[in-house]
Amino acid sequence: MKDVLIITSYFPPEIGAASNRIFHLATGLQEKNYKVQVITPLPNYPTGKIFNTYKRKFKQTNLEKNIIVHRLWLYATISKNKFLRLIAMLSYSFSLVWYFIFNKIPKTVIVQSPPLLVAFTSMFFLSSKNRRLILNVSDLWPIAGLELGAFKKNFSYKMLEKIERFNYKKADLVLGQSEEILAYVTSLFSQKETFLYRNYPDFEAPEIVVRKTNDEKIKLVYAGLLGIAQGVYKLCTELEYNNIELHIYGSGAEQKLIESFIENHPELPVFFHGRVTREALHKVLLQYNIAIIPLLNRIYGSVPSKIFEYARLGLPTIYFGGGEGENIIEKFNLGWVAKSGDYNELNMVISERNTQKINLEFQKKIQESSVKNFDFKLQLQLLIKKL
Repeated sequence: MKDVLIITSYFPPEIGAASNRIFHLATGLQEKNYKVQVITPLPNYPTGKIFNTYKRKFKQTNLEKNIIVHRLWLYATISKNKFLRLIAMLSYSFSLVWYFIFNKIPKTVIVQSPPLLVAFTSMFFLSSKNRRLILNVSDLWPIAGLELGAFKKNFSYKMLEKIERFNYKKADLVLGQSEEILAYVTSLFSQKETFLYRNYPDFEAPEIVVRKTNDEKIKLVYAGLLGIAQGVYKLCTELEYNNIELHIYGSGAEQKLIESFIENHPELPVFFHGRVTREALHKVLLQYNIAIIPLLNRIYGSVPSKIFEYARLGLPTIYFGGGEGENIIEKFNLGWVAKSGDYNELNMVISERNTQKINLEFQKKIQESSVKNFDFKLQLQLLIKKL
């Protein structure tokens, strides 16, 4: 049985794409007869507060679904104050160094990036000729931060660029969730070994049934993080509600703004349903006609995992974020695309849809395409050959 250690900043019971991605990787490797250990902070995302059952603990180790999970202390916060966020990352890095000193580290280590500083700590302290370091890159930082307006091209940005390049240099293998990420890495290190590792879902494709409805209105749904990058609040203000209802699931920084908007516009068919578990969400989503994936700004390297998840549910998607995600929607006929940031075009795309055209046959084709092209188990088998 081969040992592998995964170092991440997110893991269940935390929710979100990052947590799910690492959980599926860990359980997938465990099912392939790997002895898997995971190092992660005490759970605190997305609230920025340590979950109640983990409070007042410096370290906790449990066996969860046959995976050894080490949860380490950090200073938890979701403050917008950059200094406090830096303290949070440094605190977890400190806990990692403490763990590295007093524990035996396996010969194969998978490190999640971002956060850059956490990845840097792991790559710096664990680099060895006898150890294979694999960097799993889900977003390109600091480039993505620059595009989101979180960074400016100053001294701090240049330091982050140096840290990013150090991480790529030290990695024996770089996993990227998009072609853009891999292209960027090889533009810096042309001989670097890379592997496209998408965030494919790992659940049984449900049976699609005919929705019985007399309502001609399209039920549009958004489910996920209600953060600044997603721009769901702006979406609420810009949509034309002539032939649609908008249903929202999730939590995040914009939640109060969205709730306030709904309260102040009772005449609009906008409904907020809060946060639900992923298993419950998969069942709930089957009652809607179309899912929407918005991004306020096009983010280089970003491919939302919702694309693959919705396709497996047979749920048509309107993609409103630009970049590689557009190409995937169009290539595999998973729905429709509207130019990022162009709300007039988005409203036109929605107005051209109707409930009759979104039929059972169309949904089944989407689901069949997903099962054929977005195979988690096949992708994992190909990855294992490189570990």
